[in-house]
Amino acid sequence: MRALTLGALITAVFAAAAPAQQSVDTTHRPAPTMDGRLRTEIAIIRGLFGSIHAPEADSFKVGTQEVPAGTTRRGTIAVARGDLGVRGRVDGDAIAVHGDVIVYPGGSVGGNAIAIDGRVRTVGGVVDGDVRSIRGITGGILARAAGRGPSDQPLSTWGALKIALGWFAVLVVIGIGVLLFAEKNLDGVVNALEVQFSRSFWIGVLAQLAAIPALLLVALGLVVSLIGILLIPFAVVAYVIALAGLLTLGFLAVARFTGRAFFRGAAPSRAVHLRSLVAGLFIYLGLWFLAAAFTWNPVAGSVLRAVALAGCWVALTFGLGATILTRAGTHRDGDRARKPRPVDDLSWQTPTPVTGVVATRRPVVTSKPG
Repeated sequence: MRALTLGALITAVFAAAAPAQQSVDTTHRPAPTMDGRLRTEIAIIRGLFGSIHAPEADSFKVGTQEVPAGTTRRGTIAVARGDLGVRGRVDGDAIAVHGDVIVYPGGSVGGNAIAIDGRVRTVGGVVDGDVRSIRGITGGILARAAGRGPSDQPLSTWGALKIALGWFAVLVVIGIGVLLFAEKNLDGVVNALEVQFSRSFWIGVLAQLAAIPALLLVALGLVVSLIGILLIPFAVVAYVIALAGLLTLGFLAVARFTGRAFFRGAAPSRAVHLRSLVAGLFIYLGLWFLAAAFTWNPVAGSVLRAVALAGCWVALTFGLGATILTRAGTHRDGDRARKPRPVDDLSWQTPTPVTGVVATRRPVVTSKPG
């Protein structure tokens, strides 16, 4: 009984001492220090936002800082990962990175008050210069430049499936629009795939290799004049839009060409073309659905994504080549065939001159009676 009583007392003592120990530990946390990531972010701020005039990383004080009332600080005060409270006087700029700049009553800032990934709060204080609050920089430019994304969580299986489903729905809607408003162009590209299948592939490969050099040539051609220099941004946007349009039209044509294999016995009609288009899109996007379903398995998911990417690249290459061969479906093989010219029965006669000379009559074969 004594042993049990002693054990219970020891257990109670340790149980009561544990929270106290934890509370003591929380009051003696190590002070934040300047690490490599913070140095990188400060360097990015100095490079991208030169108007801020941020000092070197070693001049920043890490953690919450305060300028006491009745004191004056010369020059710029910079704080990182903490708030900067100003109750006295700051002759220079007050800068806070990942924190707020708070100017209390009686406090003043002679320069600018700048908070990056925070905000400037003047609760009764005075700022002689500019007040700038730059929010969202850490999750955007700084995060990417520092080598980390806005979210470290990997894409889930359901998220990947939703992305694939969204692309499928977008392409179906675009395909319906093309069938309604540009069906003849789509027919021309599909006919080119049927007649010049292998040539379409190699033309597509050459077009992909020449895409960037062609854009550079367009830009160089516009540089020769002042007006052309001003038109370069518009030319680049127009070039990208035109290339995206050609790729989309070609991919839809390949999808319809592929899906037509399931409806060989049906007579050509708009409904059959729509079913063929949807079937072809389901084949190519089905590869991405399969890859998305195996997102939980890194090896299988990577292999399936590579297969899906290769399949879509082949389809885009064939489609781009056929689109270029047909000039976006406007140049068809049937247009080359010329209709036979009607023959005039009198075209053999000599033209009658203005003076009234009668043209030669057509000879008639006659037979003499024996």
